[in-house]
Amino acid sequence: MNKEIANFDYYNPTRIVFGKDRIKELSTLVPTDKKVLVLYGGGSVERFGTLAKVREALSGHTFGEFGGIEANPTYETLIKAVKLVKAEGFDYLLAVGGGSVIDGTKFIAAAALFDEEPIHIFGSGIGKGIPITKALPFGTVLTLPATGSEMNSGGVVSIVAKKAKLGFGSAVTFPQFSILEPELTYTLPKRQLANGVIDSFVHIMEQYMTYPVGAMVQDRFAEGLLETLIEIGPDVVDESNHDYNLRANFMWTATYALNGTLNKGVPGDWASHGLGHEITALYHIDHARTLAIVLPSLLEVRKEQKYGKLLQYAERVWHITEGTDDEKVQTAIDKTRAFFESLGAPTHFSDYELGEEVVDALVSQLESHGLTAISERGDQTLEVSREIYKNAL
Repeated sequence: MNKEIANFDYYNPTRIVFGKDRIKELSTLVPTDKKVLVLYGGGSVERFGTLAKVREALSGHTFGEFGGIEANPTYETLIKAVKLVKAEGFDYLLAVGGGSVIDGTKFIAAAALFDEEPIHIFGSGIGKGIPITKALPFGTVLTLPATGSEMNSGGVVSIVAKKAKLGFGSAVTFPQFSILEPELTYTLPKRQLANGVIDSFVHIMEQYMTYPVGAMVQDRFAEGLLETLIEIGPDVVDESNHDYNLRANFMWTATYALNGTLNKGVPGDWASHGLGHEITALYHIDHARTLAIVLPSLLEVRKEQKYGKLLQYAERVWHITEGTDDEKVQTAIDKTRAFFESLGAPTHFSDYELGEEVVDALVSQLESHGLTAISERGDQTLEVSREIYKNAL
């Protein structure tokens, strides 16, 4: 197993437009010769005035709108937008929302120019997994920090008919720009704020919690971001706390958690997301809350395989200095679970009135989607995943 920093390329073309009162700059960020389709989710962007600001900024442009993209964007809804793009000749997209709307917009941008049926963007036994080579240009206005989708090229879409939640991505599906106004988070309820903190935390962990390769820069970046979330998380989820710097740090941490910086030259383990996606697909639990269920149990079951990084995590992130190495590692796992719980995210299936019946169903889903040899070493078999689900009961 490689214990050195691997070769890597680093490319990120997304322009970040960060700070107060930046939405008005859409008038110059979006080319005036484009026909723009504005995409959003439910009624919150309308209710809290964000969409009105977008409309005003685009008053000199030709634009249309498509709403109703779900919290877990579905293929079935997104295809309707693809048909609209083709029928009306839209040639620029603008996502106004959180990660789900941005993920959905990436898919629409790619599917609108895809030469075959868009289902074949996906693999995992659902489609042919044909690479995306072209996409419509698009920008984003971020309203919910969580997924980092505003500064990366990947996305996740739920295919209702197949009970599947699958990822996709390409070098051509980066946003051209993303507007990050921290004050837009002031309207978010506690549940969404907590979800954002947890999703960001687990994104960082999946690029960090593997095995040491001597990547000092990547490790320290990751540890600093984790410490930041631990420090600010309890205040962020207080929906009445509108401290600008608090929300600005939250928004930027969530972006940096998955903008492609942390994973360069180091192994990654996206098993938590793989196991969590199946929970959402079958039981419709919020994505971040599935991660809160999975990650602590994954660390318990795979403690031996992750021991070196767990000890580093205990000492550097949680500042655990007393006890044996085994005690430090276990305390770090316990503190991780307690952190999620403190944010209001339960970490066991029983908290969601689910029991042992979920284990076989979820393992079957993993098998059907080809997730039979996952983790940083490819050694998380279905039986190991079964143990993780059982540990989380």
